[in-house]
Formats: sequence, structure tokens, C-alpha cells
Amino acid sequence: MAKKHHPKRGSRGYSPRVRARREVPRVSSWPEGGDTPKIQGFAGYKAGMTHAFVVDYRKTSNTAGQEVMVPVTVVETPPMKVAGVRVYEETAYGLKSAGEVWAKKLDPELSRRFPIPKHVSEKEMWKRVEGVDVADVRLIMHTLPKLVSGVPKKAPDVMEIRVGGGTIQDRLEYARNVLGKELNFTDFTSPGHMVDVIAVTKGKGFQGHVKRWGVKLLHHKNSKHRRMIGTAGPWRPHFTMPTVPQAGQMGYHQRTEYNKRVLKYGEKGEEVTPRGGFLHYGVIRNPYVVLHGSVPGPAKRLIRFRDPVRAHQYSPVEPEIVYISTTSKQGV
Repeated sequence: MAKKHHPKRGSRGYSPRVRARREVPRVSSWPEGGDTPKIQGFAGYKAGMTHAFVVDYRKTSNTAGQEVMVPVTVVETPPMKVAGVRVYEETAYGLKSAGEVWAKKLDPELSRRFPIPKHVSEKEMWKRVEGVDVADVRLIMHTLPKLVSGVPKKAPDVMEIRVGGGTIQDRLEYARNVLGKELNFTDFTSPGHMVDVIAVTKGKGFQGHVKRWGVKLLHHKNSKHRRMIGTAGPWRPHFTMPTVPQAGQMGYHQRTEYNKRVLKYGEKGEEVTPRGGFLHYGVIRNPYVVLHGSVPGPAKRLIRFRDPVRAHQYSPVEPEIVYISTTSKQGV
């Protein structure tokens, strides 16, 4: 019988450095939920960065309790719509999709992504699901980019988001209630909590050895070139090993940043929009989230949030924000 859990050994964060397959990040693992069912993820569009003055909430910091300036990232988070419910069953080879239930009325913009089923009977589809030994429940959700003025796209981004917490029956009941409805960021988490941020980094194209890996320049008297590697590896084995730094794709990699604290959630975008708008984005017109620190990707990039998988010990303290800079970012 196949082993139930067999993760890959080592980090895949740096090698191989290949282009991401798609701009919508893929979430390969989800943490366990709490006592009540809820969605364990959300998505938004990165607007840009600014700075804020916050009362330092970190107990072990040298400036604990004092007012400090921190870099923050603003992500526009319009509502997401639940288009369907997908259930999984446990097999010898892991989780396997066992059935789907689609909402009666789907957003017409979904036809830009895939053919929309015309004749949908929720009762029939729920009957098929009832006879399945359900091991996991996930929602098929999509964004509403037509509400965002800073993102020049109309086709929604479709993704799976897990329903965690409670029993399987509680999760199925929760999924049945939210099917076809819009969910907000507050249905996922609240300010003061940690989240994992998953996104595709800024693409830099084909780059050489030195910029891609940071290797040392060769001697100035070296023949023909300096921005090369001194050796491509040993004689044996008779192939170039993957650990040898070489030229290739740099950027546009899917990366996960763990334990980013949500500093603020707001409904009015003018509270954080700088004068003249964010560079390469514009004005925020929907609900937004302010995160402590940086986030992968350029402006307009789709950002996925997830419940933290490594935050074992932290207190969800809502920080006290004294001031958020809205000065112009136009370089005037």
C-alpha cells in the first residue's frame, strides 16, 4: 500500500528556478481548523507599499510598547464569490475528488475561463455527494476583478479554498449555506491574526550567472569574460549537477511568505490611497487589507492568503496604528 504522507525532501524555494506555471498560486497544504467551520483562505490584488507608525506589539522587541515606523503592504480585497463545492475522499494515493455541486446562478464573467454548465440541478448533485465518504470539503471560489479599477482584467481568477473547523457534517452544512453567495475578507480572518501570503514574484527574464546566483566575479585578467563561473563541476559524474550556478530564468517564481500579521482591514479605500494613487495601480475603491512587511510580486499581482501553517505560538493582538502615510508616491 502506498505511503499516506510523503513530502518532498529539501527546499524547493530556490532550485530549480523555473517560471511559474500559472499566475494563480497553487496551495499544496492547509492547516487544521478550529471548532467552527470557516474558509481558510482568501485572495486580493496587490496595490503597493507605504509606511505606518504603529505601537510595537512584539513583546520580545527592544521597542515593545513604543511607537515605531514599519513598512506595510496594501492589498485590495473585493468580495469573492462561491461558485461551487468540491468534496474529496481518502484513497491509498491521497485525496481524490469525489463530486462537485455548482450554484444555480453563476457569474457571466466565468464564461471567460471555462464553459458554464447550462442545466444545473443542485438537488441531484447534492444527492450524489451524500453517498460519498467525505474526507475534505473545499469551495470553488473566484475573484471579481470587474470591481477593481487598478487591474485591467475582466476574467475572474478561479481557485479552491478549504473549509476547515468542526466536523465534516458541519463543513458540508457551511458549504451548502454559502454556495452562490459572496464572502468578504472578514469571513476568513480579522486584524491582529497571522496569515501566510502566497504569490508569484516579479519576473526578471533570462539573467546571467552573477545576477541570478550572486557568484563572485572572475579575475580581471581572466580570458574573454568575467561574469562566468570558474567551473561547471567535477569530471565525475559525467553530467552537470543541478547545484552548479548557471544562467536562466530569474523571477516569476511562486513563493510563500509565512506569518504576516494583518494590521488593519478597512472598507474605505481613500484612507490608505496616497495622493495621485499607488504607482502602476491607481485608487483603491474596495475593501483593503494592510499587512506588516513586504509581499511577493509587483503591483496588480494576485495575492492568496492562507491560515498560517507554522504559527504555533502567537497572540492575535490587534495593533494600534497611529498613522498611515498617504503622501504622494509619484517622486515629486
